[in-house]
Amino acid sequence: MIAKKILLIDTLHSSFKTKIEKHGFVCTEGYDWNKEKIIAELHQYSGIVIRSRFKIEKGFLSVPHQLKFIARVGAGMENIDVKFAEAIGIKCLHAPEGNRDAVGEFAIGTLLSLFRNLNKADAEVRKGIWLREENRGIELQGKTIGIIGFGNMGSAFAKKLQGFDVNIIAYDKYLSIDRNKFPYVTQVDISGLFNATDILSLHVPLTEETRMMVNDAFINSFSKNIFFINTARGKCLNTADLVKNMQSGKVLGACLDVLEYESTSFEKLDKENLPEAFQYLINSNKVVLSPHIGGWTHESNEKMAEVLVEKILKLY
Repeated sequence: MIAKKILLIDTLHSSFKTKIEKHGFVCTEGYDWNKEKIIAELHQYSGIVIRSRFKIEKGFLSVPHQLKFIARVGAGMENIDVKFAEAIGIKCLHAPEGNRDAVGEFAIGTLLSLFRNLNKADAEVRKGIWLREENRGIELQGKTIGIIGFGNMGSAFAKKLQGFDVNIIAYDKYLSIDRNKFPYVTQVDISGLFNATDILSLHVPLTEETRMMVNDAFINSFSKNIFFINTARGKCLNTADLVKNMQSGKVLGACLDVLEYESTSFEKLDKENLPEAFQYLINSNKVVLSPHIGGWTHESNEKMAEVLVEKILKLY
């Protein structure tokens, strides 16, 4: 029976449990179990399902167990030591197909909010302030949007942009973009990205290569003054360097759904260590902030569960 036992460490859409149990699996809800209890009980399960509650590192996986898979309800895998897990025969699954559309829509929504001063205008009208000229906005039409990372998230964002009459360029050092599938996207090298971009959107996983990749030197490599969108991971951006370049005018505005100061679980900010740069962000009308909700919709919640069910069933 152990081959069909799954430990749910984090909550996910109820359809996961309903659908997977129809195929003979038994799910245990360990939502309130601490890490020590999970480790102690790990030998009873063939699979675990997690979001971002804590890191699954080598030490976690070095205890006796019979795990066949680790399934993450989301896209990024930085909280799992995938290399070690797969080296000892554990398949690591994730579900970027489930929330890519949500992220693509959100990136456009937050950009439009920034360009049309919607957050500022809404707050003013609620106070009885009626300012039209002061809230004159910017159009997307004719702008060049540079996408870094053209996997599930980057390609979904590009797909959603098609109706806005923008120029879409993409840089991804690890894949070649299928021109038949994405005829509206021009793949460029890094110099092409730096030369043409008006709006930069980041869609990369957090790795040692991408950690703090958007820093002062990187930002100042762009020929134009740019707008910046980050729906990827907060620690891909050096926030202090972003603020420095917003103050100089190099960065004209930013949409930040993720922050450098998030906890590992993404459920809270590290309030004890919020620096001066954060104070600038929350006081700037050139910034749109949100609490890591780019992929957070009712539909994506269910789709991610369904994607994981399909991927787990393929292992059996």
